[in-house]
Amino acid sequence: MTRHFDPAALIRLCIACVAALLATGCAGIAPRPAAPASHALTDVGDTRLARIAASAATTGQRDLSGFRLLPDGETAFNARVALARRAEKSIDAQYYVIQNDDIGQQFLRELRDAAARGVRVRLLVDDLYAAGEDELFAGLAAYPNVEVRVFNPLPVRAGGVTTRLLLSLHQFQRINHRMHNKLLIVDNSLAVVGGRNIANEYFMRSPVANFLDLDVLSSGPVVPRLSSVFDSYWNSERAYPIGALVNAAVALRPAQAAQARFDELLRDASPSVGEPERDMLGKTPIAQQLDRGTLELDYGTARVFADTPDKAADMPHAALQNTVSEQTLALFAQAQRRVAIVSPYFIPGERGLEIMRRGIGAGGEITLVTNSIGATDEPLVHAGYSRYRLDMLRAGVEIHEISPASLSSASGRLGRFGRSIGRLHAKVAVIDRRLLFIGSMNLDARSALANTEVGLVIESPALVEQASTTLFRNLVDSASYELRLTADRAGIEWIETQPDGAIVIHSREPDHGWLLRLRLWLLSRFVGEDLL
Repeated sequence: MTRHFDPAALIRLCIACVAALLATGCAGIAPRPAAPASHALTDVGDTRLARIAASAATTGQRDLSGFRLLPDGETAFNARVALARRAEKSIDAQYYVIQNDDIGQQFLRELRDAAARGVRVRLLVDDLYAAGEDELFAGLAAYPNVEVRVFNPLPVRAGGVTTRLLLSLHQFQRINHRMHNKLLIVDNSLAVVGGRNIANEYFMRSPVANFLDLDVLSSGPVVPRLSSVFDSYWNSERAYPIGALVNAAVALRPAQAAQARFDELLRDASPSVGEPERDMLGKTPIAQQLDRGTLELDYGTARVFADTPDKAADMPHAALQNTVSEQTLALFAQAQRRVAIVSPYFIPGERGLEIMRRGIGAGGEITLVTNSIGATDEPLVHAGYSRYRLDMLRAGVEIHEISPASLSSASGRLGRFGRSIGRLHAKVAVIDRRLLFIGSMNLDARSALANTEVGLVIESPALVEQASTTLFRNLVDSASYELRLTADRAGIEWIETQPDGAIVIHSREPDHGWLLRLRLWLLSRFVGEDLL
């Protein structure tokens, strides 16, 4: 299932035939009922996680934040489980997608078990991919100590994503805005931020296709700032209690029956996710470290880049100020030497293209790693990116496109893909080998204008080095095509380095059949870039 919300094809192709139907008798969303405001707990210093986080820092690091990159899917999921199982006072979770699959069920089970120990659980999920899961989320909310809220709900509750979108087109300007944030905060002491949603394919559990992604575990002063971001969304008028949205049969179900139904839905969830003794950075599992009463963290300063929930209102583009995209582009524009970008969905627009031209013209270097057409789960977004590809190469941008086969075969160095297709989903940038951006934001118009996003800009030499070597270099050296201009600078060639070192030059885009080219050409006639 695609995770990058792209209603454009549905809307542009279907609106003519459904507009008359939707103009009358369309469902609407009721006003948000009064919901009690709540905020992150601050009396957490006596929790074990808070003590471990504090003791991990030396005297000279007390004013800094601690960080650990989580590049391995299995380790990243088990880090979340380890934190949830050791929570004593609070868990705040905010996600774009929580899928009803093995990973999603295991995650929700951990929230339930934490609440049973007396931990306050607040779960905020975007409504787009919550289709058909009202019973599941309402069942979790039936437990004591749990609240579940849904962000920017669609007016239609039943059916799959496509059905709900089509029957909600009369409110398109509202539902086009989604909460794309990914954030987990435990005991207001440790937080996980990054690109991963809660679903099988983000943690190497899908037999078909899996994402290479990246999260960061954080401690120290940055965590309360992330909690403030969560609170702003939780208390937003766009965050509806799940009980206000479900149908009468679910809403009137006694708490004990709702809990029993939730347990039944999770009955077949896998018991656990295995992980290696050490991740690709050579680090041991988070659970083992916590059991020893310590955490191995690298320290530095961090800035939180976060959109406000008001970005989900239908504001004029000119009114969008200080967004995550704006702040990140400003960092790129200020770079003195080099910007290295990993972005699965990359559409620079004319403004981004001009920033790149100016930076390279001033003596800087720009490297981009993104998905090839064969690796992407969003071919239409890739088509939008491809419009700028030739101009970027002419401007001097170094471009690498992930080869799905090469990424999957780089097993161990970049994840254990097994027989599945390898895809890129990480959103990372290194600026001047000094600053590391990691978060939920894609470099496209949807993240800039429609989705809400959150990320960290970290100044830590150790983290920058890890991202530059383990992620960037492995992607570039062993998992991608290098793009270059043809001799006449009028076209593009894809350079593939095979496992035996042989070089293959593709004069036509690899993994791009004529049927896909035709479909993308037809769809691109109808889809504006601001919807990609």
